Amino acid sequence: MKAFVFPGQGAQFVGMGKDLYESNPLAHELFEKANEILGFRITDIMFNGTDEELRQTKVTQPAVFLHSVIRALCTDDFNPEMTAGHSLGEFSALVAAGALSFEDGLRLVYARAMAMQKACEKEPSTMAAIIGLSDEEVEKVCAEVSANSNSVVVPANYNCPGQLVISGNVEAINTACDLLKKAGARRALPLKVGGAFHSPLMQSAKDELQKAIENTEFSTPRCPVYQNVDGKPHTKPEEIKSNLIAQLTNSVKWTQCVQNMSADGADNFTECGPGKALQGMISRINKGATVQGIQ
Repeated sequence: MKAFVFPGQGAQFVGMGKDLYESNPLAHELFEKANEILGFRITDIMFNGTDEELRQTKVTQPAVFLHSVIRALCTDDFNPEMTAGHSLGEFSALVAAGALSFEDGLRLVYARAMAMQKACEKEPSTMAAIIGLSDEEVEKVCAEVSANSNSVVVPANYNCPGQLVISGNVEAINTACDLLKKAGARRALPLKVGGAFHSPLMQSAKDELQKAIENTEFSTPRCPVYQNVDGKPHTKPEEIKSNLIAQLTNSVKWTQCVQNMSADGADNFTECGPGKALQGMISRINKGATVQGIQ
């Protein structure tokens, strides 16, 4: 079975989508529609901007969404039997599966980006990638640091076996990284992000995004969408909306998504959008799967 998967923030690069814009009439139309919806020419930044301009949250998230979705919609054999997306990529997966319109998906992604930016400015927070320990070991240290410091540090992204991203207050993240290195982590690497995504520190962003999601029409998707909060397939619009709201303050269970997709028959995974990060993760989760990407 064919599964299409969509990347999240961090996969962006200057020039992304330019070839599509210049060569495909549908892509050109959708990019111009996006410029109109957003109220600024995001294509100018995507195609010819600087890395710094593209890293702005209000630009990064809609840019990755646009590249991913438009690439999928302009692919001749795009006929997914299941979809999933990593963090921001879940919005791309929902549009690709027909649960959300292109226009509504973009509006929600932009609302999400702006809400997250505001939440990030409230207090110093960050994330770190932990390599080489079991999920259980990382979870234990996070719980200990949180309990002893009265601050937040939680597992945020279950990317693949041996790779888990943690999220929380800056001091708590630094303490957890030191302890995890002592526990045998090969790497405990702070990430260059503006805040503690997928943690309780995103509560204000969740509250803001919830209003936008509740006021948006969702449809029954044409195939199951495996969602981050539980890694399970969903087709009921109300369930999808509830899970999407919960996503901002809950961990991304990407390992579980891929495991469940594989158990349900997925043996061919296509990453649709910028970068190759998901291809590497999937290959480590399901070593027998066929994995490729279309950029």
